[in-house]
Amino acid sequence: MTEYAPDITPEIVAEHGLTDEEYGIILDRMGRAPNLVELGIFSVMWSEHCSYKSSRIHLSKFPTKNDRVICGPGENAGVIDIGDGQAAIFKMESHNHPSYIEPYQGAATGVGGILRDVFTMGARPVALMNALRFGSSDHHKTRSLVSGVVAGIGGYGNCVGVPTVGGETNFDTGYDGNILVNAMCVGLADQDKIFYSAARGAGDPILYVGSKTGRDGIHGATMASAEFDDDSDEKRPTVQVGDPFTEKLLIEACLELMATDVIVAIQDMGAAGLTSSSVEMAGKGGVGIELNMDDVPQREDAMTAYEMMLSESQERMLVILKPGKEAEAKAIFEKWELDAEVIGHTTDTGRMVLKHHGETVCDIPLDPLSEDAPKYDRPHTPTPRGKVMDAGDAPEPADYGEALLKLVGSPDLASKRWIWEQYDRHVMADTVDSSQSGGDAAIVRVHGTDKALAITTDCTPRYCKADPYEGGKQAVAEAYRNLSAVGATPIAITDCLNFGNPERPEIMGQFVGCVEGMAEACKDLDFPVVSGNVSLYNETRGAGIPPTPAVGGVGLIGDVTKHAGIGNAKDGDTLLLVGETVGHLGQSQYMRILHGNTDGAPPPVDLSVERWLGTWVRKAIERGVATAVHDLSDGGLAIGAAEMALGAKLGLKLGASPKGAATHGWLFGEDQGRYLIAAQGEALKLLLEKAEEHSVPVLQIGTFGGQRFQMGELIDVSLEDLRKAHEDWLPGYMAAPTLQTEAA
Repeated sequence: MTEYAPDITPEIVAEHGLTDEEYGIILDRMGRAPNLVELGIFSVMWSEHCSYKSSRIHLSKFPTKNDRVICGPGENAGVIDIGDGQAAIFKMESHNHPSYIEPYQGAATGVGGILRDVFTMGARPVALMNALRFGSSDHHKTRSLVSGVVAGIGGYGNCVGVPTVGGETNFDTGYDGNILVNAMCVGLADQDKIFYSAARGAGDPILYVGSKTGRDGIHGATMASAEFDDDSDEKRPTVQVGDPFTEKLLIEACLELMATDVIVAIQDMGAAGLTSSSVEMAGKGGVGIELNMDDVPQREDAMTAYEMMLSESQERMLVILKPGKEAEAKAIFEKWELDAEVIGHTTDTGRMVLKHHGETVCDIPLDPLSEDAPKYDRPHTPTPRGKVMDAGDAPEPADYGEALLKLVGSPDLASKRWIWEQYDRHVMADTVDSSQSGGDAAIVRVHGTDKALAITTDCTPRYCKADPYEGGKQAVAEAYRNLSAVGATPIAITDCLNFGNPERPEIMGQFVGCVEGMAEACKDLDFPVVSGNVSLYNETRGAGIPPTPAVGGVGLIGDVTKHAGIGNAKDGDTLLLVGETVGHLGQSQYMRILHGNTDGAPPPVDLSVERWLGTWVRKAIERGVATAVHDLSDGGLAIGAAEMALGAKLGLKLGASPKGAATHGWLFGEDQGRYLIAAQGEALKLLLEKAEEHSVPVLQIGTFGGQRFQMGELIDVSLEDLRKAHEDWLPGYMAAPTLQTEAA
C-alpha cells in the first residue's frame, strides 16, 4: 500500500504533476513519505521544465564543443572565446505559458530571467533578441496577445537599459491556443572573470540578494510542464511580476560584487526559484545545504516554507560566499538599496535541510532531486515524409505583380516595424545594425574594440512539421547563413526547443527528428550547441503547436568596418544570385499564402554546400567587395530581392528566368543555401573572378536603379506600392477592432 504523510493525498500528488510511479521513486529514495514542503520541492525539480526528463537522452546527441567553446551546456549560459581574453556569454529560454496567460508580465519576466542567466556568470548584458510565434491573425485573441507581449518586452528591456536588437515574429493557426515567447540574451565578460554555480565545500555562507520573496509564480515550473485547458485563466497566480528597475540595480550590484574576491558560486533564482538555485548549486558541488527560512526576505505576511521555496518572485539571486566576507558583500547590496541576507550555509551531508520557526520542515537527499531525476525514453513515431514539390506540381499566379504584393504584405513576410519601433535598439551605443529592420543578423560592437558580435534567431516551423529532420537541419543552416550574410564567422548556437506533449509518440517523433537534424547540421557546420532550453506540453485541449526548435546563433566579425547589410545596394549595382535554384515549392510561402496549399516536403538542405558558400560569402565581405548581401529564405528570390530594393530605397530590374526554369519556381522557390549580392565596377569584376576560380555558382540576375520593381512584362510595380504593401499590414492589423472587444 502506498504511504502518504498526514497532509498528503493521491490527489495532491497528482496536482503536483507527479505520476504514481514517480511518487513511488520518491518513497524509495527517502525511505519514508514526504511532507508537503518536500513534495513541492520534488515536484518542481522533477518537472519537465527543470529536469528535462523526456528530452535528456536526445539532447546528448548535440555537439557541444569546438575550438572557441569555453563552457557548454550545464551552466546558466554558454560561453565562447571571442579573442583578446574576452568571452561572449549567451542563452535562449522560453516563457510561453506565462505569456499566454498574462502577456505583459509573461513576456517581461521572460526578458528579466534571461538577463539574469547571463549576468550571473559575470557578463554585462549587451543585447536582447526575441522569437515570437502568435496564432492566426483571424483568431480573436491574437491582437491582444501581440499587444501585451510586445509591450512587456519593450517595457522591461527598455527600462533595464539593454538594447533589443533583433528577432522574428510569425503567425500561424497552430499557435492559436499556445503562443511562444522565446527570449535570448548575449553578454560580454573577461575570460578570467567568469563565474560558475557549483558550490565548493562545507561551511560557506549563503547570501540571498535582490527583491523580497512573495507569493507570485508559485508552481510556475509545474504550470510550464502541463498542457493548457479551458481553465487556463485560473493559472494567472502562477505568472511572476517583474520590476526592471530593480533588475538594473541587481545587475550593477552583482557586477560590483564580482569585481571583489568574495564569491564561491552564484546562481539566479529562475524557474522553481529558491529551490532550483539552492539544489543546483549544492548538487553541482557535491555538498549539502541548510537554510533558515525565517531569514528569507519576505514581502507578504505569514508565508510558509512551501511558498518561499516554490515562489518565482523575480529579480533574486543566491550567492555562496567565502567565509568572513558576509559584511563586505552585504555592504555592496545595501549601497544599491537591495535586500541581502545570509539565509544558510553549505554542509557536508549531501542533504537539503530547511528550518522554519525552529522546526525542521524539510530533510531530503539532494542526489535524487537532480542527478537521480526520472529520465524517460518515450516512444516516438517518425513523421511521414511528403512528396517533393517542384514548379511542375504547382500553378502559376494569374498576375505576378499582384502575387508579389500579396506575399510581401502577408503576416509572416510583412515588415514588423510596428513591433521593433517599440524597442530601444541603440541604448549602450554599440548597436551597429539591427536585424529587426530587415537585416539578416544584428551587429553589436564589442565595446572599445573594432570587433563585433553578430546575433540571429531562426526557425521555420512549417518545414519542421512536414519533415522534422530536414526542418531541424534548416533551422541551424539558416542561422549559419544569416551570420555569414553580414560577414560574421559563425561560432555557436543556443536553442529553445518548443514542442507539444511528449507522451504522444507522434509529438515525440517530431522532437527526436528535429534534434537529430539539428545535431547533424551543428556537427557539419562546426556550429555547436552551448546552451538552451526545452519547452514541452505546448498544447491546448490536445492540439499541439507546430514543432518549433528556435535557434539563436552568435558569430564574430573581426573588423566591424567590414560587414555587409541588406540595404547597402547602390544605383547601378548588379544583383548576383549565389547558389543553385531548382524551384522547390513544397512548404513555400508562395503555395501557403497564394494557393492555400501546405503539402509537400520542405526544400532539402545540403550542409556541405551551406558551409562552402557561407565561407565564400564571408571572404567576399572581408575583402570589401560584397557590402550588400542578403540570404534567401521565406518567399524565395522575389521576396529577398524586394527586401534589398526596399532597404536600399532603389528600384530593381530583374532579368528573365534562366532557360528551362519555370518562372514561378525561379521567383518563389525556397531552395536553401543561397545568397543575393549587389556590386558594381571592380568589386563586381573581382566577385565574378573569384566565383569562377572556386567554381561557385553565380548568376547576374538584375540591376538596381529607378523607383520600380520590374521583371520584363510579368512584374512592374512601383517601389512605393511595394513599400506600402510591406509596411502597412501590421499597423493596420493592430489598429483594427479594439483589443477590449476582442478579448471579451
